[in-house]
Amino acid sequence: MIVGVIGAGQMGAGIAQVSAGAGHDVLLSDIDLARAEAGKAGIAKALDRLVAKEKMTGAAAEALLARITPVADHAAFAPAGLVIEAATEREEVKRAIFASVGQHLSDSAILASNTSSIPITRLAQAAPHAARFIGVHFFNPVPVMGLIELIRGLATSDETLAAVEAFGRGLGKEIVHANDAPGFIVNRVLMPMINEAVFALGEGVATMQDIDTGCRLGLNHPMGPLTLADFIGLDTCLEIIRVLHSGTGDPKFRPAPLLVQYVEAGWVGRKAGRGFYDWTGEAPVPTR
Repeated sequence: MIVGVIGAGQMGAGIAQVSAGAGHDVLLSDIDLARAEAGKAGIAKALDRLVAKEKMTGAAAEALLARITPVADHAAFAPAGLVIEAATEREEVKRAIFASVGQHLSDSAILASNTSSIPITRLAQAAPHAARFIGVHFFNPVPVMGLIELIRGLATSDETLAAVEAFGRGLGKEIVHANDAPGFIVNRVLMPMINEAVFALGEGVATMQDIDTGCRLGLNHPMGPLTLADFIGLDTCLEIIRVLHSGTGDPKFRPAPLLVQYVEAGWVGRKAGRGFYDWTGEAPVPTR
């Protein structure tokens, strides 16, 4: 099957990599061809590291990379059987993408969104065929994380659900099914924890390092919530928390003021070199 991926950033590149690794031909796009090509170059570097660690042969890496083709616009997705949108977590951006790509898809193609929080039924309004629209939430880093959340919208057909579940299992991922509610499963549980950790930091309950160490060892998590937020991206965390807040109307999801402040400062995490930690040196250093 030909798989289209819209968005060549961390998530989109990861989805393209695992899809090509499972034998699919992948069409990778972004806002322009240069961004798409940069996404493929990033995949090549990731594969080089795997080869250097002897976790993949050079021949396998070359074959995987050869199955990924950067494309300039959505018209190139006409032959795709499945197109996965992995753009920024903003509803207006995603809707514009669905309206554009929908003009070029075949009558049997499935359109999926990698949204981590926005209701699928609502997004399906912008899709060409709501019955062939579904949420397929991968986790970062996609080649490492073993989970996919599938979210069925009100109009999503049984055939669409079965086809995308088979695709996900073919990637070697575990599948969980979430109802179409804000945040789905993982972010409904995770984001309030991250948000509360930021509240605790802002209110002086403990230092950044002690909050992270306490949660890491006390909850047996691989990393603390503030470190994890930096890996996810503070802007992404804030967008998800705002979706939870607006979607439920529950004040317990009110974004922590310090999180808003960091995002407004452009300190959005590891991808920017600075978030709750400064990532520009050999080891992360708390910024507060």
